[in-house]
Amino acid sequence: MSQNIRKLDVKVPAVAESAYAITIGRGMLGRLWGQIRDRWPALNPFIVTDAELVKAGHLKTLLGNESVPSFVIEPAGEVSKHIQTVVAIVEEMEKNILGRDSIVVSLGGGTVGDIAGFAAAIFKRGVPVIQIPTTTVSQADSSVGGKTGVDSSVSKNAFGAFWQPEAVYIDVETLMTLDDRQYRAGLVESVKHAAIRDKDYFEFFETNINAILDKDMAVLEKIAYTNCRIKAEVVAEDPTEKNLRRILNYGHTIGHAVESASGFELLHGESVGIGMIAAGKIEQRLGLVADNRLERIKELLLKLGMPTTIPTALDKQRLIELLRKDKKAVGSWPRFILLESLGTTFCKEGQWAHEVSQDTVEKCLDELYE
Repeated sequence: MSQNIRKLDVKVPAVAESAYAITIGRGMLGRLWGQIRDRWPALNPFIVTDAELVKAGHLKTLLGNESVPSFVIEPAGEVSKHIQTVVAIVEEMEKNILGRDSIVVSLGGGTVGDIAGFAAAIFKRGVPVIQIPTTTVSQADSSVGGKTGVDSSVSKNAFGAFWQPEAVYIDVETLMTLDDRQYRAGLVESVKHAAIRDKDYFEFFETNINAILDKDMAVLEKIAYTNCRIKAEVVAEDPTEKNLRRILNYGHTIGHAVESASGFELLHGESVGIGMIAAGKIEQRLGLVADNRLERIKELLLKLGMPTTIPTALDKQRLIELLRKDKKAVGSWPRFILLESLGTTFCKEGQWAHEVSQDTVEKCLDELYE
């Protein structure tokens, strides 16, 4: 059990309460339900989780012997991240005669958090949500900042809403039940945070990679805290992604296209890693590189066991089509987040997302095929 629970406040100007707390520790999941009930005694809880979390025992650990209305997403993963799952959740809440005095509790990874948060945002025109992330990707990124949403049949995260959580509780011990592929892929979001915002954090990753892969608890707590600090700083300044918050999409534009084109056979982190390499290739073509950052990023991704090239089975024209349909596209073509140096994102004339020609992008994609 952690002796030092760490807390961060995420200040969000767009909400009346102005801030919510992120609590980070280990071994706290079994004590958490009593705290939630004590803090929100007037609200009726509804839990959203998935079949893998139930199998791992995390739902039982959270609730003990208490019976609470819930929805178990099955199958787990991106394949269930669509609007029909959200409809099923809100209808289940209605069947349990829940109203605006309810609170959604999301227990799971990034997919669960995105689905649960979106369901909370639209149920009875919006009810509170608590995020309890249990994976490396959700503890690093998706549980913080209020982005929620699901995929369409055409593109990733096509439907969604900004819906900030009431609180985030991160117990790093939940990572022990993750399979190795999911664990490693989720760490790519941490590498992304380091690349865009904190060179010292990147060097910490390089120095401590073996302890990270061995799931050292103290190291995982530091990773969770640093990720949340970085994201909280960005979200506090730009909660609805008008400008600065776009830097959190580093590697995601091409990454999302790769993920979708693979039919989600590639995990989110695996795809974002490829996207980060693609972004580095774009930076080189635009003359933004005067260091060896791309080589260092690639080496770190390889140590995590991540792919750094595009599988030959993924058609380039399909990737271009998906890029044109990207939810952030302007004039049917996305803008790109680029690095100025390791730990510093490129900003030109006050803008963090940049126009890159389709020809340049296509040439970079050509370089990345196996």
